[in-house]
Amino acid sequence: MSTTIKSSLLILFFLSLSPSVFAHADAETLRGGFFSGFMHPLSGLDHIVAMVAVGLWGVFLGKPAIWVLPIVFPLVMAFGGALGVIGVDIPAIETGIALSGIVLGLAVAFAVKPPLWVAAIIVGAFAIFHGHAHGTELPNATSPLVFSVGFVVATGLLHLAGIAFGELARWSWGEKVVRIAGVGIAGIGSAFLMGVL
Repeated sequence: MSTTIKSSLLILFFLSLSPSVFAHADAETLRGGFFSGFMHPLSGLDHIVAMVAVGLWGVFLGKPAIWVLPIVFPLVMAFGGALGVIGVDIPAIETGIALSGIVLGLAVAFAVKPPLWVAAIIVGAFAIFHGHAHGTELPNATSPLVFSVGFVVATGLLHLAGIAFGELARWSWGEKVVRIAGVGIAGIGSAFLMGVL
Protein backbone atom coordinates (compact mmCIF):
# COMPACT_ATOMS: atom_id res chain seq x y z
CA MET A 1 0.00 0.00 0.00
CA SER A 2 1.44 3.38 -0.97
CA THR A 3 2.42 5.96 1.64
CA THR A 4 -0.21 8.37 0.28
CA ILE A 5 -3.03 5.85 0.76
CA LYS A 6 -1.79 4.91 4.24
CA SER A 7 -1.57 8.57 5.23
CA SER A 8 -5.05 9.30 3.89
CA LEU A 9 -6.57 6.38 5.77
CA LEU A 10 -4.81 7.43 8.97
CA ILE A 11 -6.06 11.01 8.65
CA LEU A 12 -9.63 9.79 8.02
CA PHE A 13 -9.39 7.51 11.06
CA PHE A 14 -8.34 10.33 13.38
CA LEU A 15 -10.94 12.69 11.95
CA SER A 16 -13.58 10.08 12.69
CA LEU A 17 -12.69 10.11 16.39
CA SER A 18 -14.07 13.63 16.78
CA PRO A 19 -17.78 13.89 17.58
CA SER A 20 -17.96 16.86 15.20
CA VAL A 21 -17.76 14.47 12.25
CA PHE A 22 -21.28 13.20 12.90
CA ALA A 23 -23.62 14.88 10.42
CA HIS A 24 -26.39 14.90 13.01
CA ALA A 25 -24.34 15.91 16.05
CA ASP A 26 -25.43 19.53 16.16
CA ALA A 27 -29.18 19.62 15.59
CA GLU A 28 -29.67 22.94 17.33
CA THR A 29 -27.68 24.72 14.62
CA LEU A 30 -30.10 23.71 11.84
CA ARG A 31 -31.42 26.75 10.03
CA GLY A 32 -33.54 25.43 7.21
CA GLY A 33 -33.45 26.17 3.53
CA PHE A 34 -31.98 24.27 0.62
CA PHE A 35 -28.35 25.23 1.27
CA SER A 36 -28.51 24.18 4.93
CA GLY A 37 -30.05 20.87 3.94
CA PHE A 38 -27.49 20.38 1.19
CA MET A 39 -24.54 21.07 3.49
CA HIS A 40 -25.82 19.00 6.42
CA PRO A 41 -24.87 15.52 5.11
CA LEU A 42 -21.56 16.90 3.85
CA SER A 43 -20.68 18.05 7.37
CA GLY A 44 -20.39 14.57 8.83
CA LEU A 45 -17.93 11.86 7.88
CA ASP A 46 -20.34 9.19 9.16
CA HIS A 47 -22.89 10.08 6.48
CA ILE A 48 -20.31 10.71 3.76
CA VAL A 49 -18.60 7.31 4.02
CA ALA A 50 -21.88 5.37 4.04
CA MET A 51 -23.24 7.27 1.02
CA VAL A 52 -20.02 6.84 -0.95
CA ALA A 53 -19.94 3.14 -0.01
CA VAL A 54 -23.44 2.65 -1.47
CA GLY A 55 -22.17 3.98 -4.81
CA LEU A 56 -18.97 1.92 -4.66
CA TRP A 57 -20.86 -1.28 -3.87
CA GLY A 58 -23.30 -0.60 -6.69
CA VAL A 59 -20.37 -0.51 -9.12
CA PHE A 60 -19.13 -3.91 -7.92
CA LEU A 61 -22.63 -5.37 -8.26
CA GLY A 62 -23.02 -3.93 -11.77
CA LYS A 63 -26.24 -3.08 -13.59
CA PRO A 64 -28.95 -2.58 -12.44
CA ALA A 65 -27.59 -2.35 -8.86
CA ILE A 66 -25.34 0.57 -9.77
CA TRP A 67 -28.52 2.68 -10.05
CA VAL A 68 -30.97 0.73 -7.89
CA LEU A 69 -29.01 1.03 -4.63
CA PRO A 70 -28.57 4.83 -4.88
CA ILE A 71 -32.32 5.11 -5.49
CA VAL A 72 -33.32 2.72 -2.68
CA PHE A 73 -31.20 4.53 -0.09
CA PRO A 74 -32.77 8.02 -0.31
CA LEU A 75 -36.29 6.62 -0.67
CA VAL A 76 -35.98 4.48 2.45
CA MET A 77 -34.01 7.24 4.19
CA ALA A 78 -37.02 9.51 3.65
CA PHE A 79 -39.21 6.88 5.30
CA GLY A 80 -36.78 6.68 8.24
CA GLY A 81 -36.82 10.47 8.40
CA ALA A 82 -40.61 10.49 8.56
CA LEU A 83 -40.45 8.04 11.47
CA GLY A 84 -38.08 10.42 13.24
CA VAL A 85 -40.29 13.44 12.58
CA ILE A 86 -43.38 11.77 14.04
CA GLY A 87 -41.42 10.57 17.06
CA VAL A 88 -41.26 6.80 16.44
CA ASP A 89 -38.45 5.54 18.63
CA ILE A 90 -35.84 3.30 17.03
CA PRO A 91 -33.20 2.00 19.43
CA ALA A 92 -29.45 2.11 18.77
CA ILE A 93 -29.56 4.67 15.95
CA GLU A 94 -25.90 5.64 16.33
CA THR A 95 -24.89 1.98 16.42
CA GLY A 96 -26.84 1.32 13.21
CA ILE A 97 -25.16 4.27 11.51
CA ALA A 98 -21.71 3.06 12.58
CA LEU A 99 -22.51 -0.47 11.41
CA SER A 100 -23.54 0.93 8.02
CA GLY A 101 -19.98 2.11 7.45
CA ILE A 102 -18.53 -1.20 8.62
CA VAL A 103 -20.85 -3.49 6.65
CA LEU A 104 -20.93 -1.45 3.45
CA GLY A 105 -17.18 -0.84 3.63
CA LEU A 106 -16.51 -4.57 4.01
CA ALA A 107 -18.92 -5.34 1.16
CA VAL A 108 -16.77 -3.10 -1.04
CA ALA A 109 -13.46 -4.38 0.36
CA PHE A 110 -14.39 -8.00 -0.35
CA ALA A 111 -16.42 -7.23 -3.51
CA VAL A 112 -19.38 -9.10 -2.01
CA LYS A 113 -21.98 -9.84 -4.69
CA PRO A 114 -25.28 -10.98 -3.19
CA PRO A 115 -28.51 -11.01 -5.22
CA LEU A 116 -29.83 -7.51 -5.88
CA TRP A 117 -32.78 -7.90 -3.51
CA VAL A 118 -30.44 -8.83 -0.63
CA ALA A 119 -28.20 -5.82 -1.33
CA ALA A 120 -31.27 -3.56 -1.51
CA ILE A 121 -32.52 -4.83 1.87
CA ILE A 122 -29.11 -4.23 3.47
CA VAL A 123 -28.86 -0.72 2.03
CA GLY A 124 -32.48 0.03 2.92
CA ALA A 125 -32.06 -1.15 6.51
CA PHE A 126 -29.13 1.20 7.04
CA ALA A 127 -31.00 4.01 5.29
CA ILE A 128 -33.66 3.85 8.02
CA PHE A 129 -31.04 4.61 10.68
CA HIS A 130 -29.55 7.52 8.74
CA GLY A 131 -32.98 8.92 7.90
CA HIS A 132 -34.31 8.59 11.45
CA ALA A 133 -31.29 10.40 12.92
CA HIS A 134 -31.86 13.35 10.63
CA GLY A 135 -35.64 13.18 10.84
CA THR A 136 -35.55 13.80 14.57
CA GLU A 137 -33.70 17.05 13.83
CA LEU A 138 -35.94 18.16 10.97
CA PRO A 139 -38.55 19.97 13.09
CA ASN A 140 -35.74 22.32 14.19
CA ALA A 141 -35.26 23.51 10.62
CA THR A 142 -36.96 26.73 9.56
CA SER A 143 -38.23 25.16 6.34
CA PRO A 144 -38.28 21.35 6.77
CA LEU A 145 -39.42 20.54 3.22
CA VAL A 146 -36.81 22.68 1.48
CA PHE A 147 -34.16 21.47 3.95
CA SER A 148 -35.12 17.86 3.11
CA VAL A 149 -34.79 18.47 -0.63
CA GLY A 150 -31.27 19.85 -0.15
CA PHE A 151 -30.40 16.93 2.08
CA VAL A 152 -31.60 14.33 -0.45
CA VAL A 153 -29.79 16.08 -3.33
CA ALA A 154 -26.50 16.06 -1.41
CA THR A 155 -27.01 12.40 -0.52
CA GLY A 156 -27.56 11.58 -4.19
CA LEU A 157 -24.39 13.43 -5.16
CA LEU A 158 -22.43 11.44 -2.58
CA HIS A 159 -23.77 8.24 -4.15
CA LEU A 160 -22.67 9.53 -7.56
CA ALA A 161 -19.21 10.33 -6.17
CA GLY A 162 -18.98 6.72 -5.00
CA ILE A 163 -20.05 5.48 -8.42
CA ALA A 164 -17.50 7.72 -10.16
CA PHE A 165 -14.69 6.57 -7.86
CA GLY A 166 -15.87 2.97 -8.19
CA GLU A 167 -15.45 3.15 -11.95
CA LEU A 168 -11.72 2.81 -11.29
CA ALA A 169 -12.49 -0.87 -10.68
CA ARG A 170 -12.57 -1.37 -14.45
CA TRP A 171 -8.79 -1.71 -14.24
CA SER A 172 -7.04 -4.25 -12.02
CA TRP A 173 -5.02 -1.56 -10.23
CA GLY A 174 -8.17 0.52 -9.80
CA GLU A 175 -10.08 -2.39 -8.28
CA LYS A 176 -7.37 -2.64 -5.62
CA VAL A 177 -7.69 1.08 -4.88
CA VAL A 178 -11.47 0.84 -4.60
CA ARG A 179 -11.25 -2.20 -2.32
CA ILE A 180 -8.71 -0.39 -0.14
CA ALA A 181 -11.19 2.48 0.07
CA GLY A 182 -13.72 -0.07 1.32
CA VAL A 183 -11.29 -1.08 4.06
CA GLY A 184 -10.90 2.59 4.98
CA ILE A 185 -14.68 3.06 5.13
CA ALA A 186 -15.03 -0.01 7.36
CA GLY A 187 -12.26 1.37 9.58
CA ILE A 188 -14.04 4.71 9.91
CA GLY A 189 -17.27 2.88 10.74
CA SER A 190 -15.39 0.89 13.40
CA ALA A 191 -14.07 4.12 14.93
CA PHE A 192 -17.62 5.48 15.08
CA LEU A 193 -18.81 2.26 16.67
CA MET A 194 -16.16 2.51 19.37
CA GLY A 195 -17.31 6.06 20.01
CA VAL A 196 -20.95 5.08 20.57
CA LEU A 197 -20.44 1.91 22.62
